[in-house]
Amino acid sequence: MHVYEVRPRKGHRGVDLISDTLPFGRLWYDMPDHAIGYAMHSSRSHDAVIRVCDDAGNVIETHKHKRDSPRVFSLLM
Repeated sequence: MHVYEVRPRKGHRGVDLISDTLPFGRLWYDMPDHAIGYAMHSSRSHDAVIRVCDDAGNVIETHKHKRDSPRVFSLLM
């Protein structure tokens, strides 16, 4: 399961998306909705929990994302 946190940046200039699954540990976004959308998109093949925190670090929202079911493709020969 992937765990993501969306935290406000210092100076209130956007939010950071933080997770161990990200290549650099954190990504900057202008709006929380964009960070949540990226986390859901990047965890399509995994279950994920996305926690949105306030300035004090308290969790104010939690989003749970279930992985997409695998698709079976048949090849026509």
